[in-house]
Amino acid sequence: MDFQHKTNQNIGYLVASEQDMGWGLTVCSVGFQQVNPGERYPPKGHPDAYFFYPERGRVLDEFQLVYITNGSGEFRSKGQPPTEVDEGTMFLLIPGEWHSYHPSEKTGWDEYFIGFRGEVMDQRLQQNFFSPDSPLLSVGLDEELVRIYRNAMQVAHDKRPCYQQVLSGMASLLVGLAYAKSKRAGVRDERMKLKMDKAMIVMLEQVEKGITPEAVAEKVGLNYSCFRKMFREYTGLAPLQYMQGLKLQRAKDLLRTTQYAVKEIAFMLNFDNAEYFSVFFKKREQLTPLEYRNSSRASLPEAPL
Repeated sequence: MDFQHKTNQNIGYLVASEQDMGWGLTVCSVGFQQVNPGERYPPKGHPDAYFFYPERGRVLDEFQLVYITNGSGEFRSKGQPPTEVDEGTMFLLIPGEWHSYHPSEKTGWDEYFIGFRGEVMDQRLQQNFFSPDSPLLSVGLDEELVRIYRNAMQVAHDKRPCYQQVLSGMASLLVGLAYAKSKRAGVRDERMKLKMDKAMIVMLEQVEKGITPEAVAEKVGLNYSCFRKMFREYTGLAPLQYMQGLKLQRAKDLLRTTQYAVKEIAFMLNFDNAEYFSVFFKKREQLTPLEYRNSSRASLPEAPL
């Protein structure tokens, strides 16, 4: 690992063993750089694989999550036309996707970044949690995000045993927080955020009472069309999808921890009948309710004699 440390630049380039790569996600680079107004960008010292001229752009073979915490600049990619970015913006660079970015000469910027690759992130891209056409994530200035980046830089610097696995967890946490915060940022009205939070609590508390999405909308004081739109922006799911997820989790809890028959659980969760419940369950878990119950109990350790 080559780790550079200056007052305005702290960057680590990392290697991963074959065993590390079996973890599902490995970190390739992590760091921070402060670019002053009028200063050359990127600063000198980057390896050839990372260096680029902003007017030409580049293509990487890894994901990078970049967080601008001060200043402003411009970002563009194959899927994103030239767009001004301000502090509080993250952008996700995708392997094989042409991109370019640079700070404004007037303001410069402060930039945290972490680079990673692995099948875990490939799957998130395939499942459309992220898209090359929407690489910019508005997350605001967030102390928690900065702290995770800085902790990751320290882990990379110390390089203690299993540091790749620790960094993998930090990268996953950053990606998850970036996704969640960008979704919530789409709901700018604080009163609307409170309504969405209340809706989620109502759904959780009444998962066994057969409440409908329309009734939830009424409880939070919104017409259903507006509620559905705002709820999807806030959670990434339609209200019915979210409620089905709660039902599924409750069904799994009941199968795993109680002796209720499948028919009784179907009734408790307001399914029309046990057959429909079994179809619903198997479609999502690839197991019937009974198969799930048997497999979950078989995995439990035996009680001591």
